[in-house]
Parts: sequence; C-alpha cells; structure tokens
Amino acid sequence: MNLTPELLARLESLLDRAELLLPETPVEPDWSVHRAARWRKRAGRGFLQPVAQPHALRLEDLQCIERAKTELDRNIRQFVAGRPANHALLWGSRGTGKSSLVKALLNAYHGRGLRLIEVEAGDLVDLPDIVERIDGRPERFLIFCDDLSFEADDARYKALKAVLDGSVAAPPDNVLIVATSNRRHLLPEYMSENRDARIVDGELHHGEAVEEKVSLSERFGLWLSFHPFRQDDYLDVVTHWLAQLGYRGEFDETARGDALRYALTRGSRSGRVAWQFARDYVGRQGLED
Repeated sequence: MNLTPELLARLESLLDRAELLLPETPVEPDWSVHRAARWRKRAGRGFLQPVAQPHALRLEDLQCIERAKTELDRNIRQFVAGRPANHALLWGSRGTGKSSLVKALLNAYHGRGLRLIEVEAGDLVDLPDIVERIDGRPERFLIFCDDLSFEADDARYKALKAVLDGSVAAPPDNVLIVATSNRRHLLPEYMSENRDARIVDGELHHGEAVEEKVSLSERFGLWLSFHPFRQDDYLDVVTHWLAQLGYRGEFDETARGDALRYALTRGSRSGRVAWQFARDYVGRQGLED
C-alpha cells in the first residue's frame, strides 16, 4: 500500500491529536533531589508524585510537646543511623502537632538520607507495591499515613497490619511507618464491647472485638499521645508564632484576650489554632499600619 504525502500528513495529524488525549507519563521522584512524595492513582495505576515544596517547619517551631518531640526524634535518629527503630503511632487531639512533628523531622534529617512518602488511608491496599518500589534503596523512608482511622467493617487495615509485621515477607529495614490518628486504637470503640470481657484466673481477658482493635495499634512499637494545650501553653505558642511572622509589637492583655476569644470560637486550644490566630492578628495589624 502506497501512502501519498497527503495521507501521511493526515495520519500525522491524527497521531498528534491522539497524543493530546493520552495521559502524561508521571514523573517519578528523583530521591537525590526530592525529599518527599505522595502516592497517587491515575487510570487505575499508582505512582509516586514528587512534592516540590515541602512544609518548612522546624523542630524549634513546635512548642509544648517536648516529650513526644524527644521520643520521636530519638526513634528517627536510630532509623537514619541504620539502627533498629519502631513504627510510630501519634494519637490524640486535633491540631496538637502530630503531623507537624513528622514534617519537621523530615526537614531535620533529610540531609542524612531521610525521605517521606505520604499515603492516604484509601490507598493502604497499595502499601505492598509502594514498599516494593523502594526496597533496597540507600535512603531511609517514612511511610506517612495522616489522620488515619477505620470503621468497624473496614478491611483496609489488614493491608497495614501485613506491612507492619503480619506478612510472611519481612518489611525492608529502610522503611518505617508513622501514622497519626485521633483514635488510640485506630478503630471506633463501643461500650457494648466491654460486656464481652471476662475474668479468668483473676486476669482480665477482653472480647474478640477489642482484641482485634488492639492487635492493629500494638503493631506500632512507639505510641505517643498528644493532648489539648493548657491556656498558658496556648498563649506561649501564639507568642512564638507572632515573633516568627515578624510581629514586633507588645503582646499585651488586649492581644491575649483576642487570642483566647479566637480559641473559644474555634472550640480548641491547640498549636494549629495558635498558628491561625497569629496569621490573622499579624495580617490585621499590617492592614491597620
């Protein structure tokens, strides 16, 4: 079959149009450049999407969570040094610095080979594929699951259990899982479940429902709790963020009252609320000036 120049031109035009309809090939992260990536799905296929601008949080920016900061920092230092370290579960009140602590530690230790992959709860079934992609690499990877929780009939947590230590294949030593949650055991807990508990030879044995929930959270070797801030702690954090945002005025009683009323309207005294108030206060002061 002889193709005339006119037919070739039309075929090339059709190919150009078809290429526009095809999805772009995802760009995988260059781990020598990128310190973080997200697991994404496109047309049913998963890929790692580099994070161009990670949060610039520093450990010194996180106030009033010293115990959790010290414990997780030590665990991460063990991990990047190639020493044994534990998967970590950060649980507690919203806005108290759980995910911020993970981001700050990434910034502190990325120069020593620490990298982070963020995986949403809905994609936990892909954890084995994600781990396989980074197995054997020289970097040390945090698999970060933020705001993690499951419903009572949710089977996705089995994939997480398998990667933690419940599979026949051992997890690679360059992978550490860090999860944050508002729930200590990641699953909802009901008062009715306590009725299944029983005493055997003087020892308390929980029912099967409770045992199933505890079996997931206990696979994390490090539990760190985060609690609502006391009023003075909240105001200390506000003062810190005001200074970081360039406010040079006095944090007087009027400003303290504004900060406390702001927290009252949000229904929480936390590091997140303190940060939001500081941004609002500095922004308003800038307009007035």
